[in-house]
Amino acid sequence: MYDGNKIIIGLVVFGLLIISPILYNTLGKASVPPEPDINTPEINKMVEKKCVEPKSFMRANHMQILNDWRDEVVRVGKTRTYVNGEGKEFNMSLQNTCMKCHSNKKNFCDKCHTYMAVKPYCWDCHIAPKEKTT
Repeated sequence: MYDGNKIIIGLVVFGLLIISPILYNTLGKASVPPEPDINTPEINKMVEKKCVEPKSFMRANHMQILNDWRDEVVRVGKTRTYVNGEGKEFNMSLQNTCMKCHSNKKNFCDKCHTYMAVKPYCWDCHIAPKEKTT
């Protein structure tokens, strides 16, 4: 074996290339998921701080709800009334329902979307809210 050293070096380099993603993820910077800031004037006024659905449901399914609302209201032309699991009615509106309470887009929406590397297309049609602080 005349090229044994070259083969061994090649195998070592190949092995390092194969395990480099694992090393990068293990030794790289891990970040803690952000906690959305719900400190807004509208939410602070609420006695019972509840969204249209429970917090765990909204974290997992908020985009599906928004897509369903858009389809029902804009594309199908159904009524704008959403009835949640408790029987409470809400207006199906990103601007007037969601952003009324979650007016701190930068600290509520953008934190999680940036962490998840997601670029929502809500603001292609809707006007991005002005930040409200007190």
